[in-house]
Amino acid sequence: MTEGSLRLSIFLGVLITMVALESLFPARERVQKRSSRWITNFGMVVIDTLAIRILFPIIAVGAALWAESQGLGLFNVTNLPVWAEVALAIICLDLIIYWQHVAFHRIPVLWRLHKVHHVDRDLDATSGLRFHPVEIVLSMLIKMAAVVALGAPVLAVIIFEIALNAFALFNHANARLPNWLERPLRQILVTPKLHRIHHSVIERETNTNFGFSVIWWDKIFRTYTDKPDGNLTLGLSEHQTDAPSKLLWSLALPFRRN
Repeated sequence: MTEGSLRLSIFLGVLITMVALESLFPARERVQKRSSRWITNFGMVVIDTLAIRILFPIIAVGAALWAESQGLGLFNVTNLPVWAEVALAIICLDLIIYWQHVAFHRIPVLWRLHKVHHVDRDLDATSGLRFHPVEIVLSMLIKMAAVVALGAPVLAVIIFEIALNAFALFNHANARLPNWLERPLRQILVTPKLHRIHHSVIERETNTNFGFSVIWWDKIFRTYTDKPDGNLTLGLSEHQTDAPSKLLWSLALPFRRN
């Protein structure tokens, strides 16, 4: 099995599992039609994938192979055991993605792109796929630069990419975890209930829980919150209409004046 087919198989497996859990144990009632949202969210996946394939001759795994062949990056000039290099590279990449997420919230021009993700008024597994193509391109550039600077082992990059996709589907899922599972999980991982707070219409809550996998970075850098203030409304306060479920509207959103 090739790296691409392995990633696709795991992605589809996690997506189907999350959709099934959402159907069996929904956390919230939907406020928009699932069909129109899914057309938009999956449509963005197609556009994002085409943009990456057209603009980049290699992606993150290719960048790791190239850095290794050139002897570039931190782990290509150290003499650590392979397991240590893989573990440290994954931790470093995870931290970089945390700070990238923070930057996309705090820098106005980046927020204009990232709010396409936040404007979704219902959260489910497909929300973890809903990103503007310009943001996806910038994210890939950041990721590739990080991989080369670290000299991240190819295995670490493959594991990280699989985890990145799987956790995005998991923590956006509209699934209700039982308390006996939620309580211990949230001590380590970003659960759907925790990440849902990050999608609140209240700005103070939106600027918390930035982690995509582990909750440690939010606790270390004091961006963690464990519960919302009162009832939780999702999306952006200025766009509480059906417009976010439309593909062309969502693609044009960063370029609107308001």
